[in-house]
Amino acid sequence: MKKRTLIAIALLTLLTTISFPNWQPVTKFNLKIINIENNYLLKENEIKKSLLPLYDKNLFFLRNKEIENALKKNDFIESFEVKKKYPDKINIKVFEKKPIAILLKEKKKFYLSDKIEIIEFKKYSHLNNLPYVIGDKDNFKKLFNELKKINFPFGIIKRYTLYESSRWDLVTVNKKLIRLPAKNYISGLKNYMLLIEKKNTQKYEVFDYRIKDQLILK
Repeated sequence: MKKRTLIAIALLTLLTTISFPNWQPVTKFNLKIINIENNYLLKENEIKKSLLPLYDKNLFFLRNKEIENALKKNDFIESFEVKKKYPDKINIKVFEKKPIAILLKEKKKFYLSDKIEIIEFKKYSHLNNLPYVIGDKDNFKKLFNELKKINFPFGIIKRYTLYESSRWDLVTVNKKLIRLPAKNYISGLKNYMLLIEKKNTQKYEVFDYRIKDQLILK
């Protein structure tokens, strides 16, 4: 027992007499600088605004979950990567969702991502040319997946309209109207992809595939 007491006293004396010339106060590691990388749609200031509560937090104790919760306030951010740069900086690389259409729902606008997720609508000039979807998200997702399977040229579509009969009309940027049946419309779309390459079909404005195995041109 005496031996343990002597060892403890010796350790305490040693620790109290050692000096640490390079020791830094904990506050030196408080977050002061946030760098944002890889953002294309969102402005850096938009992202940093949601991260304001993180400033002055100690980097040692700052968790990715806190950063995630702050970034989640913006619907455009899909994921992110964080690198801490001691003593007072973090670099955040964001990965944004890709808007592919504007959904009109109950007189409100929303963006739809390439995964058909709803994104809050904000005006961005570089998204003005996105096609409109007049219908609902779930039905459009089915159509979108079918179009992807046949490598349909999405860039030619200006508007998708869903009717109560569960069928779609597609309007192209060249003002061509593609009328599809409620079911088995893939063959019609494949046919249209072939026809748009031919000069003798350019004069027609309506391509009606609603009657099985028939195409009505107007």
